[in-house]
Amino acid sequence: MLSKRLLQMLAALLAFALVAAACGDSSSDTTAGTTATTVDSGGGGTDVPEDFKVGLILVGPGNDRGYSQAHLEGAEYAVEQLGLSADDDLIVLEFANTTDTPGLSLPGTARDMVDLGADMIIFNSDDMRDGAFEAAEQLPEVPMVWASGDSAWVDGKDYQANLTNLSNVWGQMIFGKMIAGCAAALETETGDLAYLGPLTNDETRRLVNSAYLGAQYCWENFRDGNPADLGFEVTYIGFWFEIPGVTLDPVLVTNAFIDGGADVTLSGIDANVALIRSGQRADAGENVKAVPYDFIGACDEAPDICLGVPYFNWGPAYLEAAQAVIDGSFSNTWTWFEPDWSDINDPDTSVVGFFQGNGLSADNAASLDTFIAGLADGSIELYTGPLNWQDGSEFLAAGEVATDFQIWYSEQCLEGVAGACSVNVFG
Repeated sequence: MLSKRLLQMLAALLAFALVAAACGDSSSDTTAGTTATTVDSGGGGTDVPEDFKVGLILVGPGNDRGYSQAHLEGAEYAVEQLGLSADDDLIVLEFANTTDTPGLSLPGTARDMVDLGADMIIFNSDDMRDGAFEAAEQLPEVPMVWASGDSAWVDGKDYQANLTNLSNVWGQMIFGKMIAGCAAALETETGDLAYLGPLTNDETRRLVNSAYLGAQYCWENFRDGNPADLGFEVTYIGFWFEIPGVTLDPVLVTNAFIDGGADVTLSGIDANVALIRSGQRADAGENVKAVPYDFIGACDEAPDICLGVPYFNWGPAYLEAAQAVIDGSFSNTWTWFEPDWSDINDPDTSVVGFFQGNGLSADNAASLDTFIAGLADGSIELYTGPLNWQDGSEFLAAGEVATDFQIWYSEQCLEGVAGACSVNVFG
């Protein structure tokens, strides 16, 4: 159920946005920035204006128990840490994609939010690339944050030198997915794992690859398994969540995984379908488990079969950005936040976490903790060659450790992953 505030803001912004004309054009260039490990979310020394407001544009619904809800709760955390009110000082638009909301203008929406008092704008999806570029160009005085993207990465492929007011933030979910893949490999009894993917791009392929690498490592090192005996299949539905008549039905895809022998399904889509459907089939007597994605509370919808959830905690990153706007230090930076390895579940410092679920046995939970400790101290480095792409071409030579650039721009899935990783059914 959406809150009254969200419904009111949604109605107002839809009325504005659907009549707004999209102006300007986007451009792309070529050429990496910096990564950050932890976030200092402590107070900050600058007084917060009483009328400071944050505009948040969500690709999906704010109550999806997944990706968009994680962003909404992160933004609420940020404004509340500033001593403000989430009800009064956070302006939210949901379903900001042109399929759910035909005719939507993201630049027009950003302008409407500014007219409503927003001092900064957050775009929460990679899908918003062109709209974020246009909005930043049309409103150069307004600080903007794009969750995902590489427009502020000086050495990235899509660096936008002219968009000095648009910053990128993202969490190194490659680690969360490695942990998720490890948990799945520890618990599988059939040796067949499945991955429910959204649309195909560099981001989603890097997450599939990370889950696969985590699964392979734990299958071999904790279960003494033969690498050839672990199956790992991905099916992409075509968008971040189901759009009837446009994407594949994720319930049917999950059913097909289970019917084909997979006893653990990992989710990469925004909604919690894989866990819910797996839970229903477990209630009917089948021995299946699942790993949801994005939101710390996702396991609640089928706790007994949930192995855990890799989740985003956007609050510290959004608080840091808002403090920079308030104290005048905001700039176009690209930040790829690592987990806070001292405590990946610290809500005040770690942008990426992993919540262990009830479906994980005590012995496997201990093994997973060992795996996480190895990632933290660097003794486990999964992006090390030799690794090949799915088509057999070389990704990393023997002994070569991947750079951020090589991981970020994952042009294919890795060899050993079954399923098409470059064809998108959406559109």
